[in-house]
Amino acid sequence: MTAQEKQKSLIPVLRTLLILTVSALAFGTEAMAQPGDTDNPGAGVAAILDEDTVPEEASLKTAEQEVRVGEAALAVSVGRQQNKNTGKTQEEELELVMTNVSNTLNVRKEPDEEAEKIGYLYADCGGTILERKDGWTKLESGGLIGWAKDEYLLFDEEAVQEARQVGRTMATVTGDTLRIRKEPDPDAGVYALAARGESFEVVGESELEFSDGIHLSEDWAAIDYEGCTGYISSDFISVDFEVDSGETLQEIAAREAAQTKAITASAETAKGGRTKADTPAGETKKENAGVVPAGVSDAQLLAALIQCEAGGESYEGQLAVGAVVINRVRSGSYPSTISGVIYASGQFGPAGTGKVASLLSSGNIKNSCLQAANEAINGITNVGNATHFRRAGNREGIVIGNHVFW
Repeated sequence: MTAQEKQKSLIPVLRTLLILTVSALAFGTEAMAQPGDTDNPGAGVAAILDEDTVPEEASLKTAEQEVRVGEAALAVSVGRQQNKNTGKTQEEELELVMTNVSNTLNVRKEPDEEAEKIGYLYADCGGTILERKDGWTKLESGGLIGWAKDEYLLFDEEAVQEARQVGRTMATVTGDTLRIRKEPDPDAGVYALAARGESFEVVGESELEFSDGIHLSEDWAAIDYEGCTGYISSDFISVDFEVDSGETLQEIAAREAAQTKAITASAETAKGGRTKADTPAGETKKENAGVVPAGVSDAQLLAALIQCEAGGESYEGQLAVGAVVINRVRSGSYPSTISGVIYASGQFGPAGTGKVASLLSSGNIKNSCLQAANEAINGITNVGNATHFRRAGNREGIVIGNHVFW
């Protein structure tokens, strides 16, 4: 999980560029679950659903919902199978393009540096090539269609490699209320209930083996829930491989308005709430990188993000997430405010999906997350100058709990 956010909707590659719904053909890996007994959907699935929820008809299941998510890693999502008619690989036919910038890239109405600016692409964004002309590429990325300079883009194999590195596999709940279990067992404890339409990042096979030391059956999907591994039925989810998309100027204005509203709400909540918590035990090595100017509302906002990303982790894991945000504020390659970093395009999933705003509105922020936010704002970091994090298991860095920071 990379950091940085916007009111970005994660754009399934189905719409923006890859349309790489996990395929049974990719890399020769069997990704499709075998159909179950239609007369008995299975105790596992039935137990996952709330008792007052009627399971969906088996005929409504799509191949996408029957994906074996236990094996839905990026390598599977970014398939390389050839089209028998054209001889081209899936990526070649889809004309994938990725950004090669550390911050933002202007997108213009015409292939000219003096042409009207209509939007931005950001680091880690991707799109579909529509046309190439004189060192410019016309592309589509989410709702943004326009021209960008080739020198700031990646094409062909470089684009595919970048997509694998920065993309993520997301599971979206298609059944009615599902229980997020603590173990892949219908009798296991429950973290929370997931409503239809909620999306969660899938924990890949290597990441799951690293954090939990297990291999899943095709009946379950492992997801990231506040930094912990949760388990949901694979029969009632759809799976998409996603990369971030650009924004039009109109979308940016709407996002910033929502951002302002969320900050105002957090300030109102903070008036009667706590902004400090007891200092927890079990600390890792820390250093002080200097205080960042921030108000109470900034602390609340950062605490809400920390809880969404690492609420189930140790205090040290929560502090590390806060430190990443503050490191970005200092870096010069990201927005210079806490709210700007958190709501920046395509970086922090919970901010883009509305989970951060919802938590702010509820005011149910954990003491430890508030403490971590305040420590991070005051300059404390236990991950050095790291500006990224994601589930541990497939890259090097500072590992704290289930996350790796770099």
